[in-house]
Amino acid sequence: MSSPPAADERDPAAAGDRTKLARRVGPAMLLFFIVGDMLGGGIYTLVGKVGAEVGGAIWTSFATAFALAALTACSYAELVSKYPRAAGAALYTNKAFDRPFFTFMVAFAVMASGITSASTLARGFAGDALGEFLDVRLIVVASVNARGIAESVRVNALLTIAEVGGLVLIVAIGVAALGEGGADFGRNLEFKEGVAPLFAILSGAGLAFYALIGFEDSVNIAEEVREPSRTYPRVLFGGLAIAGTIYLLVTLVASGVVPTAVLADSSAPLVLVGEQGPLGIDPKVFAAITLAALANGALINMVMASRLVYGMAEEGIVPGFFGRVLSGRRTPITAIVFTTVLSLALVATGDLASLADTTVLLLLCAFAIVNVAVLVLRRDRVGHEHFRAPTIAPILGAVVCVVLIVDNEGEIFLRAGLLLLLGVVLWALAYAGGHRSATDGGPESQTTGEESR
Repeated sequence: MSSPPAADERDPAAAGDRTKLARRVGPAMLLFFIVGDMLGGGIYTLVGKVGAEVGGAIWTSFATAFALAALTACSYAELVSKYPRAAGAALYTNKAFDRPFFTFMVAFAVMASGITSASTLARGFAGDALGEFLDVRLIVVASVNARGIAESVRVNALLTIAEVGGLVLIVAIGVAALGEGGADFGRNLEFKEGVAPLFAILSGAGLAFYALIGFEDSVNIAEEVREPSRTYPRVLFGGLAIAGTIYLLVTLVASGVVPTAVLADSSAPLVLVGEQGPLGIDPKVFAAITLAALANGALINMVMASRLVYGMAEEGIVPGFFGRVLSGRRTPITAIVFTTVLSLALVATGDLASLADTTVLLLLCAFAIVNVAVLVLRRDRVGHEHFRAPTIAPILGAVVCVVLIVDNEGEIFLRAGLLLLLGVVLWALAYAGGHRSATDGGPESQTTGEESR
């Protein structure tokens, strides 16, 4: 009978693994990070759009999207507990396929999707005031990000409380309104006329999936989580379950108290729900909650993007310059500045509404690759315990991603292609300027070493 593994074998963090980033994120803070990322501003506008696709049974599309997201979450849980490092999908791609250019393109796709996602939510809420949001609030977000991961996650926790509180309030208002004459809970069993229920559910699930793709951002702060190999799997699935449950409750009461056609025609369907029944409140309250959700989404996406670039620098995929950390705060300052500037440049180059359509497409490409990578990396053994996903999960996850990728219009593929072309240009510039990691012993590594002491 073999003896149980020692503490340093169970988790690399317990063995004193070296990282320049500070491990200050515990399970509770990580849970807030994941739930806050998934409960973004999208739910405040998606309910009506999903209803237009599926009919009154909006919850069925969200439940299907939740099941599809859980498949890919299994792959992420295995990989992040096996390799608790920053860079997420890029790190896994690099380890599985060892093709630097391919790795860079995956990383760039994830980073671009995060930036366009935050910008899309801002456009959806602020309209023509988007420029102000980006120029002022995005700089504030960058400042919080540079201040430290603990500070960033604490701000995230406060905004997450506002998000969750708003959605719980929607549920309470909706339940109270169900007793009134205009409410009809039976709408939750009605499907769109003229469309087979299965196809209606899948069509709506493609939209609902957008509201559930935030879980992957958290893997990029793996180096800042205490005991990541043991913490991540249970917190990841816990966060996914919390978000999924809240979404189902919201969609059930929304469909019950407001006619489907009215929800579908509104750009702010949950505001309509909040006005119903004896507990109805001023729409301005939900406007403030939506603003908090947007700020939270921007913060999380920028934290994700900066840690991704930092992780690539540590792996030698991009110049080591991007691996520098801020003295004292131990945050990846160069990566934070770079991603902030890039985000401003990307959203200034075109219609943000059109860029929003590329967000899910880019992430689905990364998800498909991650699901394949987890199978390839089964041959790689590590010296600590980690979560192992059922083999069927990554297989089904990859198939689902491919199906959802194909189900897009040519215009969306064109926009995604143009963004990836920008990535090719950046790759060429990186090689022209030198391709050394911060650990190669060059000037970058010397500066970083001094700052991390």
